[in-house]
Amino acid sequence: MKKTAWVFPGQGSQSVGMGMDLLDIPSAKEKFAQAKEILGWSVTQMCESDSENLSRTLYTQPCLYVVESILADILREKGDKPDLVAGHSLGEYVALYVAGVFEWSAGLRLVKRRAELMDNAAGGKMAALMKFDREQLEKVVAQTEDVVLANDNSAAQVVISGTPEAVEAVMSQVKTRRAVLLNVSGAFHSPLMSAAAAEFQDILESVNFQQATIPVLSNVEPVPTTDAEVLKKRLVQQMTGSVRWREISLALPENKIERVVEIGPGNVLTGLIKRTCSGLTLENINSTKELAAV
Repeated sequence: MKKTAWVFPGQGSQSVGMGMDLLDIPSAKEKFAQAKEILGWSVTQMCESDSENLSRTLYTQPCLYVVESILADILREKGDKPDLVAGHSLGEYVALYVAGVFEWSAGLRLVKRRAELMDNAAGGKMAALMKFDREQLEKVVAQTEDVVLANDNSAAQVVISGTPEAVEAVMSQVKTRRAVLLNVSGAFHSPLMSAAAAEFQDILESVNFQQATIPVLSNVEPVPTTDAEVLKKRLVQQMTGSVRWREISLALPENKIERVVEIGPGNVLTGLIKRTCSGLTLENINSTKELAAV
């Protein structure tokens, strides 16, 4: 049996219609109903709405958490289980749920508040840069105030985050094959999220974290652990800290992982892992069709 990691995508992977094929499954239908009680709005209705609504942070994050966790639960019911879990930004909450760190409803309540705080954040920008000189990028970022490397996704893809002026300054100085401003409300994963992070920390502290039953690779510190307090501390840091996905990818073979299953819409994470590591079996589970094939 190949040693397996499950990975969960974050904001940006959402797609209109995601999760709709799960409605015929009783356990999934029950979860969607529970989600409506907690959120005060319907995940299924939002997933069927237009992309502009679904792309709003307030709705995107809870929808992804619900759909990805349902897919993971069904996969576990079929007898599959991971040896390691990780998630990209919002996806880390699904990873922690799968690892038994908190109950499903507690996780959704955390995601709901996180989404509200991040949706209310304003005054910042984020931009994705592809195919660049890393040494030049790091030098320019270091010399520019109010901007950070927010997502280190792969050797050829990063996201910078900061004030609009600082982000534009970096984009104008660093030669890239492509640079794209992201449609987000604020400078996520940067110090500009400090006020939101401080408020969220108070909420996090009130939630009881259990020892993980599966090692978790965290965004801010890609070293596997099952320690509840360490995992909570890392999650506190996540809103202002960088998503170190390139290092998470490199940690997979280091931890003897041979198979990686991305659970959720799209195939962004397996694509990034493929560019970073060779020799891994990569799979995607984003609908009942893939679940049936397991």
